Amino acid sequence: MENIKLSQALDFFDESEALFMLLEPLPEYKLNEPTQFKNWTLSDVVQHLHIWNWAANESLVNENSFLKFLDALFKKVAISGSLREFENSWLDGLSGAELLQEWRQFYTTMTARFSECDPKKRLKWAGPDMSARSSITARLMETWAHGQEVYDHLGVVRQDGDRIHNIAVLGTNTYKWTFLVREEQIPGPMPFVRLKSPSGIFWEFGQDSDHDSITGSATEFCQVVTQVRNIADTDLSVVGSVANEWMSKAQCFAGAAEKPPLAGTRFTRNV
Repeated sequence: MENIKLSQALDFFDESEALFMLLEPLPEYKLNEPTQFKNWTLSDVVQHLHIWNWAANESLVNENSFLKFLDALFKKVAISGSLREFENSWLDGLSGAELLQEWRQFYTTMTARFSECDPKKRLKWAGPDMSARSSITARLMETWAHGQEVYDHLGVVRQDGDRIHNIAVLGTNTYKWTFLVREEQIPGPMPFVRLKSPSGIFWEFGQDSDHDSITGSATEFCQVVTQVRNIADTDLSVVGSVANEWMSKAQCFAGAAEKPPLAGTRFTRNV
């Protein structure tokens, strides 16, 4: 691609493509098996990613259309209380192999659009407005996080790339958000975070500290802040009261406060 202004778009594409390659060979019945995440099926995961990719793209290219989509969403959920019901209705029967191809075709086109746009362009969203860079980074995070239940269900240990640096940044940038979304007092400055990347280099965030820190695998840190693993199911070293409180409820995504999975409930299956 030429004129790349937003490298996060290419990271989003690579993460989406890795997930597609995992799913594409599966028989139809396999796509309908439930995962460890709220009993969503593999197909439910793809549906969710595809719809919100579409929404993020629409916020970039057609703001009025995006706002109409949000209005329809809020009205439907207010009546039924079910996001999944709205998503199923929106897809109008699209599923299985046809859905996989549609998802792939769309995220490919979407990548080209985002890679060439102004990273600082302000976009509407379901929550506060955000920059184009934040929007595509959020799509990368969602793809990676929801992809985890797919890898876990299929018994595959994901081989991460250093593109998860984007998620680690998001995880540390949302330190205060974890408490604000719960209407809790921020307990102090963000603990020092030192992570070993998939390539073996170290990423550091915050001020070096002996009494409040989190160290270990970047993959495991990203798993905790996206709530696809309980901190007890990782080998992260967590030192200090603030660090322990943060890791017990870390949440890097928008929306209402969510509880992390219970210890031992999210794991890579032996198949």
